[in-house]
Amino acid sequence: QLLQSGGGLAQSGESLTLSCVGSGFTFGNYAMSWARQAPRKGLEWIGGIYSDGSEALYADFVQGRFTIFRDNAKNTLYLEMKSLKPEDSALYYCARGSTHSAVREYHFLGQGTQVTVSS
Repeated sequence: QLLQSGGGLAQSGESLTLSCVGSGFTFGNYAMSWARQAPRKGLEWIGGIYSDGSEALYADFVQGRFTIFRDNAKNTLYLEMKSLKPEDSALYYCARGSTHSAVREYHFLGQGTQVTVSS
């Protein structure tokens, strides 16, 4: 199970951090990722991080504004978002991969958390 928290409303240019706590599996054994879905659009991969946290990969649109990190001792994944734009408004999901390096795989998803950015 993946339980998400954080999100909500933000003004353009502000920052938000999302959290995702994993349970029922050995969190530190799996790659994790974040994805988002805007209204009337498909699921968009944001980025992912290897199981040991050694490296995170990002989609091109992130452009250095988002940072993914994890605390395996707390079974928690984070998405720090800075310089938010209205086009970042979406339902955000965390996801677990099937292996330690499957950073682009959605083996299963969290419940989703809404982020809305106003201009």
